[in-house]
Amino acid sequence: MPDEPLPPRQARCVFVYGTLRAGGANDIRRLHPAPRWVGAAHVSGDLYHLGAYPGLLLRAGGPPVVGEVYQIDPALEPVLDAIEGLSGPYATDEYVKREVPVLCNGAVLHCLVYEINPRYVDSAACIVHGDWMKA
Repeated sequence: MPDEPLPPRQARCVFVYGTLRAGGANDIRRLHPAPRWVGAAHVSGDLYHLGAYPGLLLRAGGPPVVGEVYQIDPALEPVLDAIEGLSGPYATDEYVKREVPVLCNGAVLHCLVYEINPRYVDSAACIVHGDWMKA
């Protein structure tokens, strides 16, 4: 019996909270293949100021961290991984990719989130209001 072809990977959602947000230095809307806007969203956690970009530590019961949800084509995921330093010649352990529930448009969506490694925020200032674009 011949091998069955694998079904195409389904589009995933990603929650962006820093430079990948609309208007940010790495605005996800400028990347290819283009993502599809889903809506404004938030997750519970602590947002830290790391200079030119933020880092999010997820924490149940934490304050809301503001962000945006986009549906992405599977081909965009490695591009995001490279931006966050998870792949390529300059791979670091600064971020970890997780899939977490995110409240968006009144519904819970399972989204990719790039969470900062806690050791990178030891001396960083917390963004108490949870919105990188206002920091």
